[in-house]
Amino acid sequence: MEEHNSINHPEHYCTGSIECIDAMISAYGKKDVEIFCRLNAFKYLWRCKYKNNYNEDLSKALWYLNKAEELNNQ
Repeated sequence: MEEHNSINHPEHYCTGSIECIDAMISAYGKKDVEIFCRLNAFKYLWRCKYKNNYNEDLSKALWYLNKAEELNNQ
C-alpha cells in the first residue's frame, strides 16, 4: 500500500489492510462507485473557493475524477 497523504491515501480512509474506496467497490460494485466518484468530485469543485485549502480541494476533485475514469475503463 502507498504511503498515507491527505490527497491520495488519507490515513482515516484506511482501516486495517483495506481502504474505504476498495470496500465500497466490493459492497456496491464498480459502476456505483464510479458514479459516487463523479459526484464527490463535483462536491469538491462546488465548494473549493469557500474553504481554507482551495488547491487541496482541487486535488481531491482530480483524484476522484481519475478514480472514476479508472473504474469506467475496467
